Parts: sequence; C-alpha cells; structure tokens
Amino acid sequence: MVQQTTANQATLFGDSRPLAERLRPQSLADFIGQEHLLGRGKFLHRLLESKQLPSLILWGPPGTGKTTLARLLARNSGSEFIFFSAVLTGVKEIRKIISLAEEYQRQGKSTVLFVDEIHRFNKGQQDGFLPYVENGLITLIGATTENPSFEVVAPLLSRCRVLTLQRLTDDDLLNIGKRAIDHPVHGLNRDRIIFAEEALQALVTLADGDARRLLNNIEVASALVKGDEENEKVITREIIAECFNRRNLQYDKSGEEHYNQISALHKSLRDSDPDGALYWLCRMLEAGEDPLYTARRMIRFASEDIGNADPQALQIALLARDSFQMLGSPEGELALAQAVLYLATAPKSNAVYLAYNTVRRDIAKTGSLPVPHHIRNAPTGLMKELGYGKGYQYAHDDPLALVDQDHLPDKLCGQRYYHPTDRGAEKIVKQRLEKWRAILAARKKSRNQR
Repeated sequence: MVQQTTANQATLFGDSRPLAERLRPQSLADFIGQEHLLGRGKFLHRLLESKQLPSLILWGPPGTGKTTLARLLARNSGSEFIFFSAVLTGVKEIRKIISLAEEYQRQGKSTVLFVDEIHRFNKGQQDGFLPYVENGLITLIGATTENPSFEVVAPLLSRCRVLTLQRLTDDDLLNIGKRAIDHPVHGLNRDRIIFAEEALQALVTLADGDARRLLNNIEVASALVKGDEENEKVITREIIAECFNRRNLQYDKSGEEHYNQISALHKSLRDSDPDGALYWLCRMLEAGEDPLYTARRMIRFASEDIGNADPQALQIALLARDSFQMLGSPEGELALAQAVLYLATAPKSNAVYLAYNTVRRDIAKTGSLPVPHHIRNAPTGLMKELGYGKGYQYAHDDPLALVDQDHLPDKLCGQRYYHPTDRGAEKIVKQRLEKWRAILAARKKSRNQR
C-alpha cells in the first residue's frame, strides 16, 4: 500500500478510525518513550534541531512508535511523506513513487519514503531503492522488527543510520493509556467510560511493551463493557480478565526474538542456572514455540555441553522428547521442564564437542589419509598378501584387554583429541584412560629395555 499524507490529512478521517490511529501523536511533544533517542542532547533531538534528515532504519519491537516517529521526522524537516507497505505492495510501485518524488523535487520539495517492514523485501527489491537514496531524490526511512544486519542488504544499510527503538516501559504504557482515556477530543471519558486503576494496570501488563496492543485492548474493553448511555461505564480488573484471558508474548518463531530466547535457554543451561533455564523454556512455550524444537535443542545440549560428564543426560533429553510425543500438550511440557532442570544441574563438559570439532579440522587439513594396514580388514587372499591386517593385536587376547597399537593414520600418529575433564562421571573416564596409558607406557619401556 502506498499512501501520500499531508499535515491536514488526519482531519479527513472521522472517529471511525481505530483508537490507536486517532491518538497517533501529531507532534513530538505528544510522543511517549524512546528517551535514549529523543532526550535533550540525544541523536534525534539534535537532528530535529538541525532540520536535517538522513536516511534511517528504525529497528524495534512492534508498537514502539516507528511509524509515528517517521511521520514526525518528515513533518519536522518540511518533507512530503509517502507511506509504503512492504507487505501490501511490490517493487513496481516504486516507479509511481519516484515519479511523485520527481514532481515534488520540481516544486522545490523533498520526499521522505517510509517503508514499513522493509525486511519483507528480498535483496533485489531492496536494491531498487539504492539509486534514489544515493542521488538524494528520496530520504528513506525503513522500519523493521528484525535485525537489520541480517535482513537489510549491505549497500542499503551502509547508506542509512540504524536507530534502535526499545520496548516501551510500563510507565510509558501507563501514560499512553491515561492519554487515551483523558484526551480532550478522542478520549474515552467523553463516552463516560471509566477505567479502574488496577484495570488499566492489567492492560499495561497484557500489552507487553506494545503501545498499539494496549490501545487496541482498551478499545475492545470499552466496546464490551455493559451500561446505558446515561450512566458511567466502569471497567474493572475482572472485566479485563474476562476479555483477555491469555497474554500475548512478543515472539517470532523464525525471527530474532526466537534466536535470542533459545540462546538465553542454552546459556542458562550451560551456566548451570536451573531457574533461568526453566524461565526461558516456559517463555518460549507460552509464546507458541514448537515444544519438540526445544526438545531437540536439549538433546543437542546434552552432547555439546554435558557429554560424558553425565552420560545419562542424553538419555533424559531423549526421554523428554518421547514423553512429549506420547502425552502431547499440556501434559508433555512437564517432561520438558524436568529435562531442563536435570540438564541445568548436571556436571558440564564440552570435551566431546571439542574433540569432534578438532577431528573435523584435521580431516579438512589432511584429506583422505589411508587406514593403517594393521587395522584394515583382510577378507581375501590378495588383501592378506598386500599386508592388510598384518600385525593386528586382538584386544581380548590380553588379560587387561589392552594392546599397544596405533589406530590413527601415520601422519596423525600420537594425536590426542579427547581430553576428559575432572567433572562428573568424566573424571572416572579420565582416570581410566590415564591408568591404561600408564600400563601401556610401562610395557613399552619394558620391551625397550630387553
């Protein structure tokens, strides 16, 4: 969708617009939040004073004011503002925008092109903006909820200043809610609607840092409250609980918040913090993450960060996955919680992980080294003639099942990959290996002295 807006356009709409749109700030004095950008002496404050506007990428969670801020910045710079939705329109619309921007330029006006959800455009589509940003025909302001480092092409990103908008605080949302109720023109007080203090606080909690969600919920609650036109309508906490029985958490199963939270879960487990690990597991599940995805990550963790320090950890993780598949939701989540707490409190070792990666690096460097002849299989006469299996020592022929022979290719002979730690069951593995190596070293020394 492409929309051209002017300073007087808002007056063309009636009160049929959603509350969030009716209350959209018309000046920076009404803008609430983002003090780290708009506070005195901060970047945007200085930018507004200079009346200059570079191309920007506004990155932040939903409902933090990206669109409103773009409109206000354009108005402050005296530019024409064009709204462009990456969800509803395609690149072919850019030609219309460029024609409009060229017409503005002939009139001595500058153009701000606001691209909502710019991360929805692919590389080729984003490249379409480059020539017009470079020649100054348009000032681009892109809005995204996704990390621009991953979602915006490098050439475009290098020509824009990235500003990070923060999740709104509860105090910010409380002020926005009060403004919605008390606004002299669009406020709910004019309809004799009263919000109990605890009801508004409940809506703030439900909004989870999202101003648009807060205002939408206020509007829904206002529409559902019972009462006649003559009497006041009081919205209580009980009414809020009846209307909104589940909190919507900010989460995107394929976006940055997904990776942030799985990283928080993994690091809480690694740091042996059962409380943090359980919290992030529940956060992901409550936000709608696939429980089997968390189970798969726990299985990986059991090998990567626990390994042989507690070999049972892998079994616990596998059983948690199987239990969830058998029980389903919501009963199966308890098995996942049990596994998370077990993994968090288990002794830690990444010796298996390090050994595996070191072997992979050596294979990448050395290529297809031949198998030593003495441990090759020799099923045919020809193979035996070629020395396959010659000199092989069968471990079970030794009383201790210990033999002194090499198993790595000659070029890597003597290389040690697995280094057990002194933590958990791996300490026993370490002691066992040290004992075996001492016995073999003693045998070798005895042979050399003969």
